[in-house]
Amino acid sequence: MCIRTRASMRGFTLVEVMVVVVILGILGALIVPNIIGRPDEARATAARADIQSIANALELYRLDNGVYPSTDQGLEALVSEPSGYPEPRRWSPDGYLKKLPRDPWDEPYLYFSEERSMEIYSYGADRKEGGEGVDADIYLSEL
Repeated sequence: MCIRTRASMRGFTLVEVMVVVVILGILGALIVPNIIGRPDEARATAARADIQSIANALELYRLDNGVYPSTDQGLEALVSEPSGYPEPRRWSPDGYLKKLPRDPWDEPYLYFSEERSMEIYSYGADRKEGGEGVDADIYLSEL
């Protein structure tokens, strides 16, 4: 039978716990304001990621059908089979996206297509064309 001595059953002292709490407090005071103070930058980064995933779905659509959906068919062509010109040749029955994302400012992403090029964009925080900083338009263009 093994008998444990009091020294081998030691836990953390109150001083050690307090040191850890102080260190966590200092880290929190330095890091949290940097994260919380940048919500617009986080939204712009999320919009860029959404636009890139939409662009990837559009590339799959183009590989299957030979062309991007027209501006009139819009991004909805990635979710449900489009009608009109150009008629899709081999539209995937599973679609290319489960649903269309909205930008971080709760607006739909905008899409323009002409012949073999396309643009996907969001007007940004101000929801108006143009702008600077967090109000700048966010777009991706494939020529």
